[in-house]
Amino acid sequence: MKRFAIEQLKQWKDKKDRKPLIIRGARQVGKTWLMKEFGRTCFENVAYVNFDSNARMKNVFDGEIDIPRIIMAISIETGMTIDSHNTLIIFDEIQEVPKALSSLKYFCENAPEYAVVAAGSLLGVALHTGTSFPVGKVDFMDLYPLSYQEFLCALGEERYVDVLKGEDTSMVSAFSSKYIDRLREYYYVGGMPEVVASYVENKDFNRVREIQKNLLNYYRQDFSKHAEINLVPRLNLVWDSIPMQLAKENKKYIYGQVREGARAKDFELAIQWLLDCGLIHKVARVSKPALPLKAYMDLDSFKMFLLDIGLLIAMTDLDARVIIDGNRIFTEFKGALTEQYVLQQLISEAGIVPYYYSAQNSRGEIDFLVQGRTSVIPIEVKAEENLRAKSLRAFCDKYNPDYAVRTSMSDYREQDWMTNIPLYNIDRITTFTSR
Repeated sequence: MKRFAIEQLKQWKDKKDRKPLIIRGARQVGKTWLMKEFGRTCFENVAYVNFDSNARMKNVFDGEIDIPRIIMAISIETGMTIDSHNTLIIFDEIQEVPKALSSLKYFCENAPEYAVVAAGSLLGVALHTGTSFPVGKVDFMDLYPLSYQEFLCALGEERYVDVLKGEDTSMVSAFSSKYIDRLREYYYVGGMPEVVASYVENKDFNRVREIQKNLLNYYRQDFSKHAEINLVPRLNLVWDSIPMQLAKENKKYIYGQVREGARAKDFELAIQWLLDCGLIHKVARVSKPALPLKAYMDLDSFKMFLLDIGLLIAMTDLDARVIIDGNRIFTEFKGALTEQYVLQQLISEAGIVPYYYSAQNSRGEIDFLVQGRTSVIPIEVKAEENLRAKSLRAFCDKYNPDYAVRTSMSDYREQDWMTNIPLYNIDRITTFTSR
């Protein structure tokens, strides 16, 4: 399975001022596989330590943090001779041993020649419970479910990805039917590595749904196992509310729809817990579409999305035929799925932090706003080929942005006031954000 994040890891390896690297991401998005694959392809040796239920290594870090002593212990534990020039040291589930996390500071300061990569699915939760963190002494990388382009690669269709990454938009249009068919498959399968691997091997949508349901149950078990007991019911309520919230025409998160009479203070901790685990995305509203967008965030208004479109569909129990055949029965929710998809691709493929905009007391909403180097770029999301973009047009008439984007199933086209980018090539928005 090809993950584009390998290229980021190679760049990290070659950095002159390299620090220990922490890979963040939800459970089951492929962090362990990625670290091991990076070690296998870019180093002669890999020393892999999993701190989950590892009493021996916990005892090693209970004492004074002495790097030569720790290196010796890792060598004994893994059976590897550790050479700073050709060995990758992997600390997995590092949140289970807080002093191992603290040791990254000493690797950075006293032994920067060692290549150390760490990951922990519940690391964000651990930090909020008081775990010491080596501030300024580590690099970070975020890992998400497979993007649409990675999904194509997994299906053995890298040549189609090469076309998407090229400059020839007419060539992309020539193969649009192929991209749309695969996009609908991606909507249903999503990007969780285990699900994608099963689909690639078996092409069995029933098995896909079975694995997705198992993953959803696995996350619920995490709620009960790792969250404070009084927080668990609220985690379940927030988690279960996501499809319902996205089904609304106005997708702003409404606490009263989670539980009648609820307010922000009732669910803020639960939402933060899910964010810390990487299980949800929050898209904040901005009160003014101006640079920098972060300065105009409305902390009380946001939209909430799941980490993966396939899991979102599994939560709704929509049948594969409804998605793959383009069934129009679920017209309203189709818009929600498309926004979920676009959000994931903006984050994972384009590396963009999106916001959204709506004026006070106005129904007109811009689905996403992204920040370019010198301008704010509005994005209107269309599920099919409906090219009416009333909200985008009104926004452009009022604020006159340098660039505006509509993304839909239609081909790439430029107009005097906006550009249509196909949904399956939404990463092309970087041509505007980089200006």
